[in-house]
Amino acid sequence: MHMRLRVAVAGCTGYAGGEAVRLLAGHPAVEIGALTAHGNAGGRWGDLQPHCPPLADRVVQETTPENLAGHDVVVLALPHGASAALAQRLDPAALVLDLGADFRLSQPDDWAEFYDGPHAGVWPYGLPELPGQRAVLAKSRRIAQPGCYPTATLLALAPALAQGLSDGRDVVVVAASGVSGAGKAPKPDLLGAEVMGSVSAYGVGGSHRHIPEILQGLRQLGAARPSLSFTPLLAPMPRGILATCAIPVADLTTPAAQELYRRFYADEPFVQVLPPGLWPRTASVLGSNNVQLQVAVDRRAGRLVAVAAIDNLTKGTAGGAVQCMNIALGLDETQGLSSIGVAP
Repeated sequence: MHMRLRVAVAGCTGYAGGEAVRLLAGHPAVEIGALTAHGNAGGRWGDLQPHCPPLADRVVQETTPENLAGHDVVVLALPHGASAALAQRLDPAALVLDLGADFRLSQPDDWAEFYDGPHAGVWPYGLPELPGQRAVLAKSRRIAQPGCYPTATLLALAPALAQGLSDGRDVVVVAASGVSGAGKAPKPDLLGAEVMGSVSAYGVGGSHRHIPEILQGLRQLGAARPSLSFTPLLAPMPRGILATCAIPVADLTTPAAQELYRRFYADEPFVQVLPPGLWPRTASVLGSNNVQLQVAVDRRAGRLVAVAAIDNLTKGTAGGAVQCMNIALGLDETQGLSSIGVAP
């Protein structure tokens, strides 16, 4: 019998951390180790995250290097800027997966423009579906998980850019997210009375923090000087992202674009290019690590329109981390994860 991996989750009482624990609790190769938090330390897990009863009697510990020591894997589900100092004090031999932004951006100027505090550096980027990225992740002990919007956007655009259909200029993305993407901290604009029955834009005019990360990903896909207009929307749903991405293309038909996308993602276990006539729905990927994609060519506008649906907490955060953990540790990439959503 193989020894199971001991995994700790820091920030376990937030949405991303709670999702990580949910997935890891069902992973056949994992034993849940320390569950840690800051403000909720000392509380009972079952009172803080009642959706995961197998661990209900666990007491949440304080997030310290000492409590995170002795684990094979450490998941950091902490606020942006909080992972860097802690990560320096963790065992270099442990696999550390950061769900925050601390190590995503390679350029210090990008970090300084959109985040507070010093730039901590860059770790390998945890999006296995990008060309060549699995080989990088397989040799990594430090992995930066992508943001949820960049995950949806880059997966929607990767085939077009990697196959040379676009140079990455004049990319327009409008993406709607569920309110869990804003975190669990109480905020007046996220109250039920404010959100129900209403869709609103935010981070308009190039001010959203995920813009430099998306541009960085477009460059990795071969765009020398990409440009991006990104508008996020807050939708009245708990979780999910629907990203509509449009890029200029020439001499391309919808059937040809759909075939290109099917070939590009033919071997991907968590990417589903839908049959013609069907379009992605956030409800269809709920609770799964699946990505639904569909494309069409708007010939009058001269644009390829790619639409992606993901669960922002699963494929967009914690599920992507488990997928990367599997790759880095030589496990079956799909272990502990499902491509099957919850309906209705």
